[in-house]
Amino acid sequence: MIRLKLESGPGRPLKILCLGCHSDDIEIGSGGTILRLSQEYPSCELHWVVFSAIGDRESEAQHAAELFGSSRLSTPILKKFEDGFMPFEGAEIKRVFENELKQLNPDLILTHNNQDAHQDHRLISELTWNTFRNHLILEYEIPKYDGDFGRPSVFVPLKEEVAQRKSSFLMEAFKSQQQKRWFEKETFLSLMRLRGMECNSDSGYAEAFYCRKAIL
Repeated sequence: MIRLKLESGPGRPLKILCLGCHSDDIEIGSGGTILRLSQEYPSCELHWVVFSAIGDRESEAQHAAELFGSSRLSTPILKKFEDGFMPFEGAEIKRVFENELKQLNPDLILTHNNQDAHQDHRLISELTWNTFRNHLILEYEIPKYDGDFGRPSVFVPLKEEVAQRKSSFLMEAFKSQQQKRWFEKETFLSLMRLRGMECNSDSGYAEAFYCRKAIL
């Protein structure tokens, strides 16, 4: 299997843009990958954007960004678009991409899967591709009742310690979500274990992404 290595522009650290509709999306979909990249690229820059961080979920988003991003994190961008209604606010959200995000010119973008069953997730994925047309984009997956998992094409093996830390951080940061039956540490570990099996990860754990375009 070919193993890829990320590269940044000449003379600057690796720049990663993390996009999520809701306060826990980035962490659920790519938290382990972010923790791993932060270890492997100590000078990397993390740019964190949550489009719906309202009420208690704003402080949760801030706390989670600090847990996962540590000293590599720029000031998180936390917007207040209404959960479930983002397709009807598409023009305003596109302005965020054009006016606040486009100039970042990241080396890697982590965003929602374009085939996700949630309408907000699909919009953010579409606008990511509309805005960043010459960039490496990995689309992460979110477990939910809809049962919309597919067949991802890119796998990031994770050490067991990283998988456990991701799951613990999720439970620590997002207290408001723990009344949901699926929001459990076992759910997140089970998904990483399944993806780890699919990519023959040494530890048995991995995160998986969908990639439409990559240059070797």
